[in-house]
Amino acid sequence: MHIAKVYSAKPDPVDPLVVTVEVDITKRGIPSFQIVGLADRAIDEARERVNTALRNSGFPEPKQSKTIVSLSPADIKKEGTHFDLPIALGFLLADKDSGVSFSPENKLFIGELALDGKIKPVKGTLGIVKKAQEVGFQEVFVPEENKEEASLIDGISIYPVSTLMQVVGHLQNISGSTIVLYTSIFTEVEHMYHEVDFLDVLGNEQTKRALLIAACGGFNICMYGAPGAGKTMLAKAFTGILPNLDQEEQIQATMIHSFLGLTDKKITRPPFRSPHHTASAASVVGGGAKLKPGEVTLAHKGVLFMDEFVEFDKRVLESLREPLEERVVRVTRVGGNTLFPADFILIAALNPPSAVFQSKDLIDQSDLKRFRKKLSGPIIDRIDLWTEIESVDHTKYFVNNNQGVSSDELRIVVKQIRKLSKKRNNSKLNAHLSTKELPAIANMSESSKKLLESAASSMKISTRVFHKMIRVALTI
Repeated sequence: MHIAKVYSAKPDPVDPLVVTVEVDITKRGIPSFQIVGLADRAIDEARERVNTALRNSGFPEPKQSKTIVSLSPADIKKEGTHFDLPIALGFLLADKDSGVSFSPENKLFIGELALDGKIKPVKGTLGIVKKAQEVGFQEVFVPEENKEEASLIDGISIYPVSTLMQVVGHLQNISGSTIVLYTSIFTEVEHMYHEVDFLDVLGNEQTKRALLIAACGGFNICMYGAPGAGKTMLAKAFTGILPNLDQEEQIQATMIHSFLGLTDKKITRPPFRSPHHTASAASVVGGGAKLKPGEVTLAHKGVLFMDEFVEFDKRVLESLREPLEERVVRVTRVGGNTLFPADFILIAALNPPSAVFQSKDLIDQSDLKRFRKKLSGPIIDRIDLWTEIESVDHTKYFVNNNQGVSSDELRIVVKQIRKLSKKRNNSKLNAHLSTKELPAIANMSESSKKLLESAASSMKISTRVFHKMIRVALTI
């Protein structure tokens, strides 16, 4: 009997788990191959993939002996195909007849095995490499296709691998099999292509200014007005005036998208997510049987655009309360619970009944009732800015000549204002200031305080809105 230990990891969008892959081989008894440790169907099927990949790579098969693979810690459910490569290496290390010998210490392996021994890419590589670096691993072996995202983490050696034979050759220092360390140099580009530029949107200068304030302070904003007035175009143009993500934000955003297999490249720009109004609460805020992040987490450090805002199910709108206030999502299910990041700017767009905004236009009372039923007071309070979109004067369409301010110019302004705000606010945007921090930072005069208190009393605004008014005023 001989037991081998190889290290791998369970992917997670926030905090991956290092997993010890223990392999025990016994020549006596009926040949079998068991995987224990709360493995899902994909891991259980690794028996066939590993067995065939080993045979086609010229190594002995696990099925010729009694093999038990344990994924530790055994009380946490594991899923995915990340463990194929470490299981195969653990078997070779445990099998004295394989002739394979190497030190697995300070090395972490991930990768799915094809039947011919090739190594396929897996999801969530960036988060795994980050975790490996944090706990002290020195080397990580990743599939060739995952090398770009893996190289975002400094302080750890990245080895991109293509085949099982290549990995074994490298670990045994066989001549000609050495894998070259991968390093990648990234350059930040300030000028970029925008799907929609602010110059492309005619008129609505007041709304553009409201969006500029929202970008500078990190505020949630709602645009309302007639259909076809330009709400969607302005929402798409909004991401173009946001600064590039800093290094830590890039890693956070890329980890989340990598976990769901949505990218294998570094995300340098704020994400833009636009779920359809028929989306379920689980798809928007996260959850499901496997506790996956939703749209609010995919929009982390970026923008969540919800068009036809009142058409979303009421459960979806009410579930936005926590992420809008706390910038996180706590998802609890029978199968477990987790905390997903959700620091985003909400841009809502709607075509409201005119009477809601004190217009004299006649509307259907049933529409008004439905509108008020969908938008509860707490949700309205959590939106910092409301701006009306006016219909465009089409006579100006052919004489616009790109007059106005471009997204590139506005992004410079936003970058400067955010830098000033963070310097004053201890690295926080104005929207993120706590109620305790506001009085000292705002430093309002007595006349300003009396004016604000009088307005709050006469308008009967909530305490939450009272504080939001101060934060917006600070930004302006």
